[in-house]
Amino acid sequence: MEANQSLQENSKSFDLNTEKQEEDTIIHNGEGSASGALKIKEYDLKAQDCSDQVVKKKRRRKSKREAEIEPLSLKKKVDNDKVTASVIGIRLNPLNEAAQEDKSEEVNGGIVKKRRGRKRKTLDKGEASDAKVKDQANAEEELKDDHEEHSGFSKQSRRGKKRKTSNKDDEASDAKAEDQSNGESEMPSESSIQRRSLRSARRHSNTQEIPKVKRNVKFTEEECLMCHQCQRNDKGEVVRCTSCKRKRYCLFCLKNWYPEWTNDVVAEACPVCRGNCNCKACLRSDELIKKMKQEVKEKRYQGNEVELSKYLLIRLLPFVRQLNEEQMLELVIEAKRQGLSLSELNIEKAKYSLKERVYCDNCKTSIFDYHRSCRKCSFDLCLTCCHELRDGQLLGGADPVELEFIKCSLDYLHGGKEKKKIKEPEIHEFQLKSEPDIRGWSRSGWHAESDASIPCPKVNDGCCHGFLELKSIFGQIFISELVYKAEELAKAYKLQNAIETPGNSCSCPKISRNSDVRNNTRKAASREDSSDNWLYCPRAVDLRPVDLKHFQWHWDKGEPVIVSDVLECTSGLSWEPLVMWRAFRQITNTKHGQHLDVKVLDCLDWCEGEINIHQFFTGYTNGRYDWENWPQILKLKDWPPSNLFEERLPRHCAEFISSLPFKEYTDPLRGALNLAVKLPNKCLKPDMGPKTYIAYGVAQELGRGDSVTKLHCDMSDAVNVLTHIVDVKLEHKSIVAIDTLKLKHLEQDKRELFRDDQEGETNVGMSTSSPSTVDGLSNGSELQDVEKVKMKHENIMSTGEDASDGALWDIFRRQDVPKLQEYLKKHFREFRHVHCRPLNQVMHPIHDQTMYLTEEHKRKLKEEYGIEPWTFIQKLGDAVFIPTGCPHQVRNLKSCIKVALDFVSPENVGECFRLTEEFRTLPINHKSSEDKLEVKKMTVYAMDNVVKNLEKTRSGET
Repeated sequence: MEANQSLQENSKSFDLNTEKQEEDTIIHNGEGSASGALKIKEYDLKAQDCSDQVVKKKRRRKSKREAEIEPLSLKKKVDNDKVTASVIGIRLNPLNEAAQEDKSEEVNGGIVKKRRGRKRKTLDKGEASDAKVKDQANAEEELKDDHEEHSGFSKQSRRGKKRKTSNKDDEASDAKAEDQSNGESEMPSESSIQRRSLRSARRHSNTQEIPKVKRNVKFTEEECLMCHQCQRNDKGEVVRCTSCKRKRYCLFCLKNWYPEWTNDVVAEACPVCRGNCNCKACLRSDELIKKMKQEVKEKRYQGNEVELSKYLLIRLLPFVRQLNEEQMLELVIEAKRQGLSLSELNIEKAKYSLKERVYCDNCKTSIFDYHRSCRKCSFDLCLTCCHELRDGQLLGGADPVELEFIKCSLDYLHGGKEKKKIKEPEIHEFQLKSEPDIRGWSRSGWHAESDASIPCPKVNDGCCHGFLELKSIFGQIFISELVYKAEELAKAYKLQNAIETPGNSCSCPKISRNSDVRNNTRKAASREDSSDNWLYCPRAVDLRPVDLKHFQWHWDKGEPVIVSDVLECTSGLSWEPLVMWRAFRQITNTKHGQHLDVKVLDCLDWCEGEINIHQFFTGYTNGRYDWENWPQILKLKDWPPSNLFEERLPRHCAEFISSLPFKEYTDPLRGALNLAVKLPNKCLKPDMGPKTYIAYGVAQELGRGDSVTKLHCDMSDAVNVLTHIVDVKLEHKSIVAIDTLKLKHLEQDKRELFRDDQEGETNVGMSTSSPSTVDGLSNGSELQDVEKVKMKHENIMSTGEDASDGALWDIFRRQDVPKLQEYLKKHFREFRHVHCRPLNQVMHPIHDQTMYLTEEHKRKLKEEYGIEPWTFIQKLGDAVFIPTGCPHQVRNLKSCIKVALDFVSPENVGECFRLTEEFRTLPINHKSSEDKLEVKKMTVYAMDNVVKNLEKTRSGET
């Protein structure tokens, strides 16, 4: 009965639509006669008879044959009237489609072309008829749909979905949506509005409205099954939060995304209440990020900013004086050259934007203030290069070095002999660029004149050895005035005597040297007659404001500091790889496109490749193996890029910042003792992180292909937090393969170090070693001894048996660097790097970052030179502070995710200055040659900031 009512309503709607279409057509064709009206009445009677027949039919399902015959019979009834057929304008029989496509009719001089399944399109011959033709096309579509409903058709609509005829409410909503879509482009005519209102009113009268159920508090708290994590309500039982009483989590999501939580813990306070929910919505929530940043700000410094400014003033004053003396020396030379006094000398101020990085065209060192520049070609030269040119020995900006890398076969990587050498460019992890940097000018014959003036070395159409003029960025007397103000403040606050030390002695408990257990300390070395074998290692949850002095005492001596359990001070956000991937993927889908393939480094041959991010994280959890069942160790490179870490992983970035201890140094936003934040907001700032280090790892030291960060020295201080680990158990077949391949590796080392297969080829380098001193591989007995030593050290240091063990660290003291470099220069051919081939060339043994000292090398280093590093295992939640100037290396004992942040502390500014001078002497195509830190600029801005703050405070006191 409901079906008959629906069909009857559609037939009446059909009548109204047909009447309007007929009127429009008669007007267009000029048929306004009485005969036209009679034809309309005649068609109405025929349509009424048709609709009555449909209504009287019993409610039963039509057969396939009836569905095919009915449209033919309907067409036969209306075929006698040509006017009616032109009004309907639809194809009732598919057999007539070919003939109908070729037909067209004239409407006021315009041609209306008919297309299947689309509205009629009118050519631009009469804009006045466009609106009427569109109304006619819309009405025809409605008539077509209504007729298909009468005839039992289930033809597909324009949107690709089938029209539903079983539910009256669905019919009404579909018709309403269709009417709205047809009327979006232009306002309908008055008659069409009337027709739609009549049809809507008729359907509305026969439809019972279902009242909306307003969900009350009881429904939300007791009945709703919608999981906050997956936003589904069909997964069965949920755990309801008794704290907020609004959130609930299904058992499936709790098991997958919160495996360490019990149901009782979630019921007590859900992840949303605890601030560590890792659903997509919460990972992208700005509210959580703002809240965490606000919490970081509220815990800052606790009203101790004046004391910290004083400490910064007395620490930076010697280095600002040094910069001022270098500039005054150049002023004296320039005044003498021009024959003027210092008071008469006028230095031109250079015009540079704050967002522009100015560097020396010779040595790549950053230029912060005084420099010499060519007026014609804009060639810039730093003061250090100027002094070296006048002394006749230009050390900065060494000539580029060409490198040659030989690609080897896969068999060679695991001890096989090299069959064929293929020279081709490769993408690899090396500190020298594969192609030399072309200067565009020559240093040959370049020297200063007798009057200390320096000519421009470039020769081109616009410049012909013009002299370099002295210019200033800050202003001629800016640095001098800054030094004067700082010295006056030091006198006013009585800070001029000496550098204020945090304390006379360390407050660590004094316990017998034989004891291996101390509170807040960790044993890291066994040097004889040394007081720094133990490292300061407090727990983050126990830190108090007074512990800052204790930290500064060790930090000032250049010692690393380990702060344990820093993750306990956070909200507990998950650092699982898939959680990070989901947060990152949410961003990439909206702004940055798909990032499914990532760049990785293979630690066996140190070559770069690409892998699907999901495949990488699967190997991170379960392990990967190469064609020989050797563990394949991969390191994820630049994911996400450090300059986009906060943008792409904002929730994890805030979590990391909140975990950092000693925020006076580590706060990347407003750290009072972090010089990196003193640069103006509009100034181009160096990339200080945070940055992630994600890599596989195994406990056993493989000797080749280990998950390592090779020996290097950073330009700035750094703090490194271990946020996640996974213990990947090696398969039995892999353990057997490791034992077999290690023997082949040792045999290969013996062959190549003795030069048996090098065919008389000589290597270029700095080695002075002989075969008898190379790695103890001169005979079979020594091979056995080396293997025993390696196994012994692996059992003692590298097993990672503790569930929280993550990475093995070796950090060398600054005073041991000269001996370390001497050892590396002597034994550098014993190390392998790109394509797993022995090194044949070294620019700098540390800054090249091409060597990792195994347990055997560290043993030999202590025997030959009497030095050893601080060696310790970084556990989950440990934050390791590495001072500037301390070479260090890391080996992962498990798959690890580490997050690091760089900062510049006032205690280590001198080391930053020293490293800047050291880096400028490297070849110009060396990746470390460019001064990206700009520590001298940082120092000047930091001192200027301190002087302004203290002057403001002093004026307020007086």
